[in-house]
Amino acid sequence: MEYFFWIGLFLIVYTYIGYGVVLYALVAVKRRLSGKRHVPYTEPSSLPSCSVVVAVYNEAAIIEAKIANTLALAYPQGKLHYFFVTDGSTDECPLLIAKYPQVNLLHTDERKGKIAAIHRAMEQVTTDIVVFTDANTLLNADALMEIAKHYADGKIGAVAGEKRVYSGKEADASAAGEGFYWKYESTLKKWDSEWYSVVGSAGELFSIRTKLYEAVPPDTILDDFMISMRIAEKGYRVVYDPKAYATEMASENVKEELKRKVRIAAGGIQSIVRLKGLLNPFTNPVLTFQYISHRVLRWTITPVLLPLVFVSNGMLYLKGAGDLYTVLFYGQLFFYTLACIGFLLERKALKIKATFVPYYFCVMNYAVLAGIVRYLNGRQSAVWERAHRKHETL
Repeated sequence: MEYFFWIGLFLIVYTYIGYGVVLYALVAVKRRLSGKRHVPYTEPSSLPSCSVVVAVYNEAAIIEAKIANTLALAYPQGKLHYFFVTDGSTDECPLLIAKYPQVNLLHTDERKGKIAAIHRAMEQVTTDIVVFTDANTLLNADALMEIAKHYADGKIGAVAGEKRVYSGKEADASAAGEGFYWKYESTLKKWDSEWYSVVGSAGELFSIRTKLYEAVPPDTILDDFMISMRIAEKGYRVVYDPKAYATEMASENVKEELKRKVRIAAGGIQSIVRLKGLLNPFTNPVLTFQYISHRVLRWTITPVLLPLVFVSNGMLYLKGAGDLYTVLFYGQLFFYTLACIGFLLERKALKIKATFVPYYFCVMNYAVLAGIVRYLNGRQSAVWERAHRKHETL
């Protein structure tokens, strides 16, 4: 039992803390040996031609704000094209978009899902690069300029922007926890990118070289992740630039965030199954190391280990195995108590943010377990259909 406890505890700590420490050390060594990577300045006239693709479904309430934000993005004149796909929308979205002659509107009454919509848009794209962004996010004015300059390097196949989660003073556990999570994720992505490659992109804002686009199966849940990782599989780097960012509102509450995370978790398992080649360290050992450390452990064994390690620690404590086990057991007990307090406060709409991060951490890991069960039960098709109703991604 002691061996199991220590191996399990090591994997948990490595997944959520240790990988970040190791990655930071690797990046620090790389900087000492070869200096920090600098993106060379590119004259605006030399930037590649670019298309912005937005898949939309019944977003009439926000679509004009999205269009205004998109049309205001800085980019050399004549090099930027816009594609909004509204397939299956039953509200006023197509009519509202049609008011803007600069925007290429693609619409059919038949709804086949977000991936089919993106694929249909890609059949129309002829530019050097394409930027994907969600309808419910707003980009900073220079986002496209910051993204495009990376493509001067022929080894770069995709560029991911930063996801920022907005939460006001009324933020609940979902908003506070999600905001903290994405700040941590952004830091890891910066180091991943500097060391070698980002492992996955968030659908709120990412781009690819058009010639590298590979249509993913129509039942894919995490289309953004799969599209970018297929490019990484081909030997191209996926880099991250926080100077290009998309801002969206946090989930309305923890219940909504839990639903989203369960869908993402099911998509994570699906992605691992379909990206088996990335698990082979002989093909690209650095990418495999990053992929397993940053994604696979989170989506598979670590959430399962959390309750098992707690139970085994409790048994060792009751057996009087030593003071260290006592300290570790009470430490875990304190953490999970904070999570329970966060749960109770969230239900009563009270705000003590110190409890929100432990609560959100537990929600995330519960969602992974639920997603795994859902996928193994063969319910991924239903998950996919629900996921595409709101175009939610990693």
